[in-house]
Amino acid sequence: MADQQRVHPVHDPEAPVPEQKPTAPLVPRGSSRSENGDPTSNHPPPPLHRTVPYAPLKPPKKRKSCCKKCLCWTISLLLLLILLLGITAAIIYFVFQPKIPKYSVDSMRISQFNLGSDNSLTATFNVNITARNPNKRIGIYYENGSRLSVLYRGTRLCEGSLPRFYQGHRNTTVLNIALAGQTRDATGLLQSLQAEQQAAGGVPLNLRGRVPVRIRLGRLKLMEWRFLVRCRLMVDSLSADSVVRIRNSRCRFKLRL
Repeated sequence: MADQQRVHPVHDPEAPVPEQKPTAPLVPRGSSRSENGDPTSNHPPPPLHRTVPYAPLKPPKKRKSCCKKCLCWTISLLLLLILLLGITAAIIYFVFQPKIPKYSVDSMRISQFNLGSDNSLTATFNVNITARNPNKRIGIYYENGSRLSVLYRGTRLCEGSLPRFYQGHRNTTVLNIALAGQTRDATGLLQSLQAEQQAAGGVPLNLRGRVPVRIRLGRLKLMEWRFLVRCRLMVDSLSADSVVRIRNSRCRFKLRL
């Protein structure tokens, strides 16, 4: 019997090569090395940075509004003006020593005080007023435009004005002033006046005056001021063609720009 033919396996070149698992790891665990070496060692070191000390920034300044600036300037100018006025008033007070003028109603004569056919009351008074200037270095110019009125219970009976004149230092001037007026529908007014005269034995009257003046300090003539004079009178009667006896007289004085 012929020898049995042995069959030997033939390697197929087209057959896939079985994958072989490595028996040992190529790189130990926990190591970052590779065939190209340590990747961190191949990069250049980072550039050096210059350290600058920290300084906190200042907050930006707030710009003041125009309104605040205008308000500040206005207040400053007002304070300066008040200061200058105070200094001027102090100089005038200590140098010139101003004193308030004095006024008094000395006598009164009624030329006319009649009720007409149309129930209108016509009154004409002549009043003597004494004006005194007690100042040593201050003169008074009485200007045009003054107004004097005689009133009974708020009703104007007559009115007039002062003449224009200059009153010097420590001067006393007696003025005779004519006052005239007419009141319509005065029947009730005349009856009330007569009843009060009989009950109280007198008639209360008010004399009011607005007098524009200019003050003279040495050679300096100041701006125009206004004297406000208020006098309360008590007379015995109001009858035509008679001299009225003044029982009581009290005057007040104010000065205004």
